[in-house]
Amino acid sequence: MITLVEALGYVPAEPNAAQRSIQTIAATRPAAWTLSKVLAPMDRWLPGVSNGQRTFAGILAGLPVVTLTSTGAKSGLPRATPLIGVPIDGSLAVLGTNYGQPAAPAWTHNLAANPAATVAYREAAAPVTARPADDGEFEYAFDRAAGIYPGYQEYRKRVSDRPIPVFVLDHAEGAEGP
Repeated sequence: MITLVEALGYVPAEPNAAQRSIQTIAATRPAAWTLSKVLAPMDRWLPGVSNGQRTFAGILAGLPVVTLTSTGAKSGLPRATPLIGVPIDGSLAVLGTNYGQPAAPAWTHNLAANPAATVAYREAAAPVTARPADDGEFEYAFDRAAGIYPGYQEYRKRVSDRPIPVFVLDHAEGAEGP
């Protein structure tokens, strides 16, 4: 059976020095708040006009962004969300840090209500089934995530009054997502 990482051709690239500097700035509280309002909507638009090849987070900070399409918990409509995927044993983990903001992101509620989803990276897409990370996977995902984007460490420090949802996306070959 082919893994999700293989199906997507997902290989995080090493950011250059300028991108690492941008990552450091992006992890600060004011920049993270601003990016949560500006970057996410832009990263919903740019992949659509670049055939899935580019995201602003990828260009500016060298981050490997996937697009998770889940089903809205209330609306039942498809909801596309750009996220950083964290490879875990052939699957991908996604972390609900919400840029270190107080509330959990909406996509976490969507996955909890309906775990069937689709994840896309560049030109590839695959159906997935989301499941909450177990304790070991949770810690492993944060360790791996910090290696991709050190801002996750800062987000985790700031998010102390709510649990941070972490989902593992397992390849659901033959299934259809939203």
